[in-house]
Amino acid sequence: MTFEIALVLGILAVSLILFISEIIRMDLVALLVLGTLAVTGLVDSNEAFAGFSNGAVITVWAMFILSEGLTRTGIANVIGQQVIRIAGRREIVMIIVIMLTAAILSAFMNNIGVAALMLPVVVDVARRTRIPASRLLMPLAYATLLGGLTTLIGTPPNLLVSEALTQNGYAPFGLFDFAPIGGAILGIGILFVAFIGRFLLPRTRTTRLRHRSQRRLRSHYKLQEQTFIVRVPVNSLLVGKTLAASRIGASTGLIILALVRFGRSEALPGRQTVLRAGDSLLVQGRVDQFRELQRWSDLIIEREAPVLKSMVAGKVAYAEVTIDQGSPLVSELIRLAGFRSRFNVSVIGIFRRGNYRLTNLAYVPLRAGDRILVKGEIASIATLDKFPDFDSVRQLSDDELSEKYDVAERMFAVRLPSDSELSGATLTKSRLADVFDFRVAAIFRDGILTIVPRGDEVLEGGDLLLIEGQAEDIDVLRGLQELEVETGIGSNMGSLQSERLTLMDATLDPRSSLAGKTVGELNFRERYGIELAGIWREGETVGTELANERLQVGDALLMIGPRDKLALLGEDSDFLVLTPLGQKPPDTRRAPLAAAIMFGVVASVMAGYAPISVAAVVGGSIMVLTGCLNMEQAYRAIDWRAIFLIAGMLPLGTAMQDTGAAQYLAANVMDALGDSGPWAVIMGLYVLTAMATMIIPTAALVVLMSPIVMSAMGEMGFEPQTAMMAIAMAASASFTSPISHPANILIMGPGGYRFVDYLKMGVPLTIIVFVVVMVVLPIFWPLVPVT
Repeated sequence: MTFEIALVLGILAVSLILFISEIIRMDLVALLVLGTLAVTGLVDSNEAFAGFSNGAVITVWAMFILSEGLTRTGIANVIGQQVIRIAGRREIVMIIVIMLTAAILSAFMNNIGVAALMLPVVVDVARRTRIPASRLLMPLAYATLLGGLTTLIGTPPNLLVSEALTQNGYAPFGLFDFAPIGGAILGIGILFVAFIGRFLLPRTRTTRLRHRSQRRLRSHYKLQEQTFIVRVPVNSLLVGKTLAASRIGASTGLIILALVRFGRSEALPGRQTVLRAGDSLLVQGRVDQFRELQRWSDLIIEREAPVLKSMVAGKVAYAEVTIDQGSPLVSELIRLAGFRSRFNVSVIGIFRRGNYRLTNLAYVPLRAGDRILVKGEIASIATLDKFPDFDSVRQLSDDELSEKYDVAERMFAVRLPSDSELSGATLTKSRLADVFDFRVAAIFRDGILTIVPRGDEVLEGGDLLLIEGQAEDIDVLRGLQELEVETGIGSNMGSLQSERLTLMDATLDPRSSLAGKTVGELNFRERYGIELAGIWREGETVGTELANERLQVGDALLMIGPRDKLALLGEDSDFLVLTPLGQKPPDTRRAPLAAAIMFGVVASVMAGYAPISVAAVVGGSIMVLTGCLNMEQAYRAIDWRAIFLIAGMLPLGTAMQDTGAAQYLAANVMDALGDSGPWAVIMGLYVLTAMATMIIPTAALVVLMSPIVMSAMGEMGFEPQTAMMAIAMAASASFTSPISHPANILIMGPGGYRFVDYLKMGVPLTIIVFVVVMVVLPIFWPLVPVT
């Protein structure tokens, strides 16, 4: 083994570890691989960036645009009507028709786009026919994968293996060269799913009528047990305060569904709505968490604040830190950034718009360049400049504190009564920092002073707390104690929830920019005028602390709000709406034009007028030119992460070929399987590729496997097309887990699937596909000796 081979294999091993661990996002890993190969001289600059001009990469992004054009012209509506008309209400026929439809579309469109396009249609069909959606959605996802096996443009692995053949001087695959093998797999796969596989899937019942659907959604997300009424007494301290100032919603993550006053109701009242005596609030959340916060109302403001302040003053310091551009803190919410655990300091404020923001900090996302006011023990402040997260650290003087922050006015002391129910609770559980922006600067207990206590500090009766915040917020705490809680909802309140507020099921689009963001950061009430009432993930509802949850592709999201606001969500490209609310149907007048453009692309390739990359780019351009979609929609349609992943990994395949690393790995494969003959080698490569799809992105996997396969077949004296066809099939048949392919993730929440459901259906289907490939491949693609 030469040094260059060892270096390439080392880069390969590190990239695989990063792919599996997901410490770094996949497209960034690919770019780091590209940069490393160029810096080490394993590839020159032209080879390093050749992936971006690679024909397969160009075809992939052009096909994204073509698929989006077909989607936006209303093809989905036409398909849905035809599916219902043809299939009727029989489950077997419905599965066969849905799978055939999705497979035919996936042969010429991006399979993720087809899954996103068909998902709302299939959910609606399930609702109308009362067939459980769980019996239809996994067949839909698997059909998009099976359909992609039938043509060159059906899936990126097919394009990549064909391009690899071209670059190594072999004849590439034609547009329908995959059809015999892929067609056989598709036919047998559909029969298996329709007659056997469907019995391996869970039955998640759906209902037909709208009011039943609404009731079912409440039951599905366990909303009924989380809804209760809060009444404002006549002499409450909260009278005259806004909902935002009262902290009723922010205190425990409650969603205020409606306000009833003098017999009149207001659905989803705004944050600036002023509370009046006698108001009733219909809220959703955990009543036990609300009562937990009420216990803090027995805090007693003490006069010892000046004494405690003097004791603490010489032991703490304040500093202003600037968030570095490359810090992982960027885009994190302040409450989740971990300043206390990572840097041993507390965030007091953030400098925005010329002054310090000192309240409602919990859900503020950090930005590069933000100036953060932090407080901690002097020793902790002194170490902040050692962290790369901060571009600069500046300790503030007493004069600056008085001028910018007025620290003396924000310090007050409170005592915990000896018989307080809070005795034994931790500071973190109190939520004081998140809700009221109270920072406990010190705890004085039995003559011992604890400076800047940690979140796991356990409180005891009689504790004296030095708190940094606004003393008037203690009145808000007492006001929360006065609120009357009623867990039994009357019929008038129930009808209000049904008539004024509507529930809607949705999921994130696979290309949504909201994936990875927390619910608190998104602030659905302010952004959309609705609330996120529940999340269904991996077969169960997510906990009630929704504000901390990061949205994932595949989550089923329960939205609640006025019908007109929810209807607008159907026009938002970040969401796929699963509950029909009478949205305006798409304009299908250009559907025939979009279909004709796609037919022209296919026909020009079949006739040999243009290579697939050129035909796809021209077709996408005509789609935009004719108004099937605009340029902004075209740019958004492209999954740039996939493009950079493929383009970044292609130089690694080149380096493996040029340095002899591919031949080295192929020789090891030959040593293990070569004596058994070429078909044993092909089987081994197929199984290795199929297993690797569970942990490695399929596009990257094909890039890595292609040089190994070609070297192995060359060493045995055969043309590589047969083996390349086999690994293309193995890479695209990603059935065994939700993470194997984005289409699998997409249907997980709406179908109510768990990880084990993919194994039940996916493992036998994977075995069947393997058997079919090994039987059919020698017939249509027999081994050809090198001449």
